[in-house]
Amino acid sequence: MGKLSVADHAKQCLEDAIAYIAEHRTEYVHNPASDFTRERKLNMEDTMSLILSMDGGSLAKELYEHFTISNIQITPSGFVQQRSKLKSEAFYDLMRRFNHSEIVRNKYKGYRILAVDSSAINQPRDPELDSFMNTSTFPHGLNQTQMSALYDVLNKTVLDVDLRPRPKMNEQAAMIEMLKRNDFRSKSIILMDRGYEGYNLFAHLIEKGNVDFLCRVRSNNGGMRIVKNLPMKELDRDIQFELTTTQSKEDKEKNRLYIQGARKDGKNYSPKTLNRAWDFASPYTMKLRVVRFQLSSGEYETIITTLPRFLFSIQDIKDLYHMRWGIETAFRDIKYAIGLINLHSRKEDLVMQEIYAALIMYNYCTRIIGAAEVPEKGQAVYAYQVNFKMAVYLCKRFYRQILSGGQALIEEISRYIEPIRPGRQDQRKLRPKGFAGFVYRVAA
Repeated sequence: MGKLSVADHAKQCLEDAIAYIAEHRTEYVHNPASDFTRERKLNMEDTMSLILSMDGGSLAKELYEHFTISNIQITPSGFVQQRSKLKSEAFYDLMRRFNHSEIVRNKYKGYRILAVDSSAINQPRDPELDSFMNTSTFPHGLNQTQMSALYDVLNKTVLDVDLRPRPKMNEQAAMIEMLKRNDFRSKSIILMDRGYEGYNLFAHLIEKGNVDFLCRVRSNNGGMRIVKNLPMKELDRDIQFELTTTQSKEDKEKNRLYIQGARKDGKNYSPKTLNRAWDFASPYTMKLRVVRFQLSSGEYETIITTLPRFLFSIQDIKDLYHMRWGIETAFRDIKYAIGLINLHSRKEDLVMQEIYAALIMYNYCTRIIGAAEVPEKGQAVYAYQVNFKMAVYLCKRFYRQILSGGQALIEEISRYIEPIRPGRQDQRKLRPKGFAGFVYRVAA
């Protein structure tokens, strides 16, 4: 047998990962004594595969499309009964297992470049769930899950994700949880935006082996104390300071930074008091590098990092922070190209299944798309790239066995390209959107 194409290999790895989950069925079903023990039209592997490959249509349409080849007839009710037997952890572990089969090819100066950020996923309205909240835009309330992701920017892979009800969101706590459950075997740089700056998170990153970080922070009065007193000009400075959770005479004499932690008696402070988590010894010495540079608009950007100056210049810092935009693009592709905006369930555990499934399918598609070669256009004005939406459509058809041949798939993807127009700028139009109801789905 010849060497498998990238597409065939990716599909085989995903199928092997699903088979592993099914072999360990008792860990991933709600009732191990009965769930998926009898022979039915829709077994555990087929149920998981169907959830992975769903698009944005109605559930009846998705079932029809999926089983066109096999001529199996499954009702939406029957499918929901089968998927309800699965724990959402089955898809989380499937994502992790599938990711382990990936070869990390792209690095920057020997470092793996990871970005962390979060995005809200709209759900069907249900005031009884923890994800329900009221806002000025939606006075009747809406449900949202906050998806915090750790993303490999250069290899376009979601490595890990933390899901929480939006009212209980805590980006720093989510990042700390992902740090704890990941073993960074390759040297990695984690890119973070405003909202992640915090001494506790910085300490967790510093203490984690093989990890450096780069975080954009606020420069005004709302910023960190170690930054807001620095002169508002371009600079590259090393700073060292001590953090403490006490207010002793010695702490004050040594100008240690006081962190307001939780009260020992378990009571709460005044609502105006900002409580900050702290998981380390007190006092704690922290060394950081602060880089400040001026943008073309005249504003100043401030970066806190642990990257050494002899390896990473100010220009490198600028280039690295610009790479963080890759996770924003990934969220857009996961929601609209993969189809995460169109969920097929109200129950939170089933919603989590679909979120994990969308991330798996994104990783599966980007692994295949990365192997497609973009043909040169001779004297064309612009460079070209693969049309991602069309490529996802073709990858899903290949996964459903509607298209055959991995190498033929990659060649087909290469036919659908679009120009890259560098330097295009447009102000972000942030418009709040609610959940797309089940009865408002595309028929075709």
